[in-house]
Amino acid sequence: MTTSTDLRRGVQEYYGATLSSSADLRTDACCDASSVPEALRPLLARIHPEVLSRYYGCGLVVPPLLEGLRVLDLGCGSGRDVYLLAQLVGAGGEVVGVDMTPEQLAVARSHQQHHAEQFGFDNVQFLEGRIEQLEQLPLEPGSFDLVISNCVVNLSTDKLAVLNGVQRLLKRGGEFFFADVYADRRVPDALRHDPVLYGECLSGALYWNDFLRLARQAGFADPRLVSDRPLEITDAALTARTGAIRFFSATYRLFHLPELEDACEDHGQAVIYRGTIAEHPHALPFDKHHWIEAGKVFPVCGNTFRMLADSRLAPHFSFIGDCSRHYGLFEGCGSVLPFDAGATQTAPAPASTAVTSSTSGSCC
Repeated sequence: MTTSTDLRRGVQEYYGATLSSSADLRTDACCDASSVPEALRPLLARIHPEVLSRYYGCGLVVPPLLEGLRVLDLGCGSGRDVYLLAQLVGAGGEVVGVDMTPEQLAVARSHQQHHAEQFGFDNVQFLEGRIEQLEQLPLEPGSFDLVISNCVVNLSTDKLAVLNGVQRLLKRGGEFFFADVYADRRVPDALRHDPVLYGECLSGALYWNDFLRLARQAGFADPRLVSDRPLEITDAALTARTGAIRFFSATYRLFHLPELEDACEDHGQAVIYRGTIAEHPHALPFDKHHWIEAGKVFPVCGNTFRMLADSRLAPHFSFIGDCSRHYGLFEGCGSVLPFDAGATQTAPAPASTAVTSSTSGSCC
């Protein structure tokens, strides 16, 4: 029987020795270069080619308003996102990368001076450690504005420990903004112990509803889905092993706000986006169900109100109302599969049984 220690060692070997570049991956679960925003591509061009070639993340996880922030990158690998974020937080910010794979960290550290000369400042550090044991690293509780990760939490054998560690390190109003892989059902034990499927970010994927339960257990009361896409398994052998399971790459944002409720309650509140975030002058895509147009009164539930009012986003909004009145559950909230169904590695479900996500304005 494969143990969690065996899986962890397998991941270290897979990413440290088996894979020499992103081209060696057998699925697109951990690599989506097309999702890189156009405005960030010049910043990627300043990163050393070896660092870029050893990147295995699923897309690019970069929320707005990063200048001056202290950021933690979980599973930083060869440091691509660390060096990208270093440019965005600027000389007044700091980015810390954590990874358990010595070979990957060696690549990241070997180019630290190169990037300091490129950027004109050195604001990064790399720590070797496990993301399930963040409390063992020299990191002060409540000292980070933002924690990110790219396709890494699914590789952990103790996902609740990861979420607890992140919650401990975030400042009040800070957030965990991360991309990962999820399944439309619980992955069978036989597949969960397959080292190749695990290394390809598939068999360690959580059933999406189990992820929501763990997040809430760790103190993130209202996880918000930002974006998602169905994954395609291009390797025929892997497709045969995974069968009818559908996998999705999804980005979530989890705010560290103890006051958040476990449901989206209606208090008659609203916000007005000022259009002052440079990347989003006309509308702010806060999450998958909140496209907030500039200058327009936008009704929100109490949780969304708090996420905007008690975070770094607050200066860019005007706020209407408080929590003194209550009108019941905010209209449109539900609990169906949140991801958009689409082409996957298997034949699509018949129209009568296909599951689609709600887009009626729900918060979750």
